[in-house]
Amino acid sequence: MTIVHQATGCGAKPSVPMTRKRIAVNGAVIPHAEIARETQNHPASKPVEAWLAAAKALVVRELLLQEARRLGIAAQPLEDSEGRLETDAEAQVRGLVEREVAWPTADEAVCRRYYDNNRARFHSPDLFAVKHILIAAAPGDAAARGDALAKAKEIVAAISRNPDLFAELAAVHSVCPSAEVGGNLGQIGPGQTVPEFEAALPLLPVGHVAPDPVETRYGFHVVLVERRMDGSDLPFEAVHQRIGGWLAERARRSAIRQYIGLLAGRAQIEGIEIERFTSPLVQ
Repeated sequence: MTIVHQATGCGAKPSVPMTRKRIAVNGAVIPHAEIARETQNHPASKPVEAWLAAAKALVVRELLLQEARRLGIAAQPLEDSEGRLETDAEAQVRGLVEREVAWPTADEAVCRRYYDNNRARFHSPDLFAVKHILIAAAPGDAAARGDALAKAKEIVAAISRNPDLFAELAAVHSVCPSAEVGGNLGQIGPGQTVPEFEAALPLLPVGHVAPDPVETRYGFHVVLVERRMDGSDLPFEAVHQRIGGWLAERARRSAIRQYIGLLAGRAQIEGIEIERFTSPLVQ
């Protein structure tokens, strides 16, 4: 399929189809077939976006490989923990980055400052001890969802009158496997349930059944939050190494981006625009 950019304005000449443009770095042409294969590694909502991302990735690789060859960096492939060996191109690029790109490390003072400025990120999550009864209904079935909501409200009313009925009603009505243990889900933390259920938990009362069923993609849930265990701040000592790793990776990515921009600023690149720098940036 040929992808073209739509021209605007009456009588405007159509632009060159994207897949027919010559893509080259310092005269070295990147074949369109190679770009097409690379698009599978760059999922996007539109084919042209995937093609552009693939073309930019191959232009960057070519920039780095040309510089590695210019500097005489030999390929010394490494093997990963699963026994996969680098290609010669991957090894040359890695060798180039290791030799030519430097980035700062984060000492304890820098890590402490980051910790103090981002305390909300270093807080253990709240946990909830939860029981539920799921009345199932498919997302697109309006009639079934209406019936499920009505049934869930009936169950809420029954449990509100007699809380001891929860386990019995869960066994009879819930389609969740937890029905076998009285609807008990145990302790729930972030990422353990669907987002809409997780978002509802902090808003529900503790110690008695929620007055309104919670709606999710699966249907309607009668929910009882038995206990809420508030999270607490994690001490700096517990996250020091993690912060150092984050900051080092951020610095590494920034340094590599700047290095690629400097190479691009000195290169002749045809057919596509990528970020270019003409002088080193302060890291």
